[in-house]
Amino acid sequence: MKKLTIALMGAVFAASIAGPALADGKTIAVSWKIFQEERWKRDEAVIKAIVEGHGDRYISADAQGSAAKQLTDVESLIAQGADVLMIVPFDSEAILPAVEKAAAEGIPMIAYDVQIEHPDSLYITFDNVGVGRLMAKEMLKVKDSGNFAFIKGDQGDPNATFLFEGIMEVLKPNIDSGKIKNVGEVFTDGWKPENAQRNMEQILTANNNNIDAVISENDGMAGGVVAALAAQGMAGTVPVTGQDGDLAALNRVALGTQLVSVWKDSRALGKVAAEAAQMLAQGKSMSEIPGTTKFSGGKRGVEVNSIFLAPTAITKDNLDVVIKAGWIDKATACKGVAAGAAMGC
Repeated sequence: MKKLTIALMGAVFAASIAGPALADGKTIAVSWKIFQEERWKRDEAVIKAIVEGHGDRYISADAQGSAAKQLTDVESLIAQGADVLMIVPFDSEAILPAVEKAAAEGIPMIAYDVQIEHPDSLYITFDNVGVGRLMAKEMLKVKDSGNFAFIKGDQGDPNATFLFEGIMEVLKPNIDSGKIKNVGEVFTDGWKPENAQRNMEQILTANNNNIDAVISENDGMAGGVVAALAAQGMAGTVPVTGQDGDLAALNRVALGTQLVSVWKDSRALGKVAAEAAQMLAQGKSMSEIPGTTKFSGGKRGVEVNSIFLAPTAITKDNLDVVIKAGWIDKATACKGVAAGAAMGC
């Protein structure tokens, strides 16, 4: 696991070998899709610190889970003088009119963590297909057969599809052989925990609680899934996946009610994106940003420049990795956990 951590940090610093040139008071604007989610606050702290640390201006807007509001938000950010737009799209298709407007005005764009299929946007994210693979691989270690439920993210977010692609790549042989049976597969509006809980409750009811494993595509939804399982006395006996490294999820991993949280150190992602934004503000082209590669894996196959960082699967056996990295403190990670029940506790 140390190798994975080193690889992650290498990816971070590889993207900033030359270091960003100062952007001379440029305005870096960020449109967040749902800022209430825990992880975005970590991302923003790093982005804002780097931007303002170089004498530039940081402005942002929270779409609050509304595709319509995000369109208005982006237009407002443009009107406020954005030199670079960083967008976390709530709906990658619905945001395109605003993206087209920004492109027409020559404003460089970064699709942050969520893909926008437009050639003028630089896609910076963790390898989401790889995240899906990691979740499925960890699941197979403890449960390689039985009735599986799949709690997918929002249908308008391409990450939900990328994650599922990686999941199915790993599970397909067992599904094809009949070892694994897909007894429930559903998208979850807004990736919201309460919607995931409701989806899980319906799957449990439809299958008379005969569920052996749950592949949840992120930690917030995993919380809703675990709540639904707990109501039936099944929490801790049915393995559940997640990703993002949410603090509550990491504690669930330590407690044994969640199998894995695939950690995507958003501090690393924020650093790479903020430095790329400053380079773009200086007039550099997307292809000049260190670490870029071509990607065309979206629904429409539009080729975009991209930067992918490597994720890390966190289980009971390597929980100490996130504690040592300062992502979570020991008291929070190990709350209610018996000594020695998880690494680092």
